[in-house]
Amino acid sequence: MDTPLDRLTEQFRRLPGIGIKTARKLAYYMVQQPQEQVDAFISAVRNAKETMCFCSVCFNLASQDPCPICSDETRDRSTICVVETPQDVMAIERSGDYRGLYHVLHGALSPLDGVGVDDLRIKELLQRLNDTDVKEIIIATDPDVEGEATALYLARLLKTAGIKVTRIARGLPMGGDIEYADEATLAGAVANRQEM
Repeated sequence: MDTPLDRLTEQFRRLPGIGIKTARKLAYYMVQQPQEQVDAFISAVRNAKETMCFCSVCFNLASQDPCPICSDETRDRSTICVVETPQDVMAIERSGDYRGLYHVLHGALSPLDGVGVDDLRIKELLQRLNDTDVKEIIIATDPDVEGEATALYLARLLKTAGIKVTRIARGLPMGGDIEYADEATLAGAVANRQEM
């Protein structure tokens, strides 16, 4: 039977990271809320969809174009941090330590999933480098197979342009236990050690 609750559950299930149990829980929660809260939720989703856009410079998700980061004249314009997603920009910004610019690829190379060079914002990155005085590219892709493949591809491509290419360090998280860390994380931590 296809009820309105089933259809709502299916819509929640389409969201990334939401399984059937969580989708059902969210659907039940929403139908039990006062109408004003449901209307506010729907309005917030509609407003975000209508007002958010991708920055024409860095391809970050923003409510203006160019985005506030690209528009900020106090940012270091000689450095661009290349990330996979807009969420990565937010994570790095929360640290408060990076003051350069960004470039969002919108994914990582994954031949098995059909994601190739032309599916990412690599051409746009190369165009930006032609139009600016960038001295360093920081590659901040995920430390997984796809992220590493993307980082290696970009490093080879950008080194021919004579630009300094760096990769964010990998290692143990603060508060982590060495005995529970995987081999790749431990290898990265040792390889990227710093003098004290």
